[in-house]
Amino acid sequence: MSVGFIGLGVMGRPMALNLARAGTPLIVWNRTPERCEPLRAAGAEVAASAAEVFERAGVVILMLADESAIDAVLLRGTPDFAPRVAGRILVHMGTTSPEYSGSLRDDVRAAGAGYVEAPVSGSRVPAEQGQLVAMLAGDEDAVATVRPLLAPMCREAFDCGAVPGALLMKLSVNLFLIAQVTGLTEAFHFADRHGLDRRLFLDVLDAGPMASAVSRMKAPKLLARDFSVQAGAADVLKNNRLIAEAARKTGLASPLLDICHTLFGETVARGHGDEDMVAVLHAIEARTDGPFREPEGRA
Repeated sequence: MSVGFIGLGVMGRPMALNLARAGTPLIVWNRTPERCEPLRAAGAEVAASAAEVFERAGVVILMLADESAIDAVLLRGTPDFAPRVAGRILVHMGTTSPEYSGSLRDDVRAAGAGYVEAPVSGSRVPAEQGQLVAMLAGDEDAVATVRPLLAPMCREAFDCGAVPGALLMKLSVNLFLIAQVTGLTEAFHFADRHGLDRRLFLDVLDAGPMASAVSRMKAPKLLARDFSVQAGAADVLKNNRLIAEAARKTGLASPLLDICHTLFGETVARGHGDEDMVAVLHAIEARTDGPFREPEGRA
């Protein structure tokens, strides 16, 4: 079975490369054609259009930036949507609202196609290493077909029941990630501005119970002020918004998430949206360096 892959961005390209290098019969397409060239070199076929991917592939993986990009590729809302997806399995690996995914599932089913949610936990480096963690939701037969295809990209895949269970799980995981990286960045800033040896602070952190794969990946970036993207600040802000919306719809409090939302909004507003999520350091530094305002309600 040929597998289609559409969306070769920061995450999509290394994921697709791992599929191609594993020998998966792969046909790819990206709106920016030059992003396809590494895939061609790895043995994948490059389609001239998204339509060609759907014509030739039985399973089509979408790793696209947002809901409008997905709808555009699928021609959703037009008479050409059903013929494009009918008879195929659509695998939604990006991050969107759970409500959007449920609606898309309904439309895909009505068109005579299968649908699988398969968002992943991990950033660019785990994507390059084939060490992502997938969360799967959808019809059992479709999930069973898709699961082995994910092996070159993901070290584990967890069944999350019916749609939108996988996306809700992804949002839950991302809430912890956002709070964790923001906390690490603020602690680094605190140590730095108190004149501590920043490397020593990170060594102490790494030796103790708070160390994690995330801290070990992000700490060197903070030390070097390396803001090259692994997980972009603008994408983190988008995820934060999705989590906040899901919390509000069910009446859940999310106090840590809310302050992170504000900080990442400030990070993006300052022009750091294309940098790694540790660029939230810029927003924290700006608050320190700007006029101090005593929080309301504090004596």
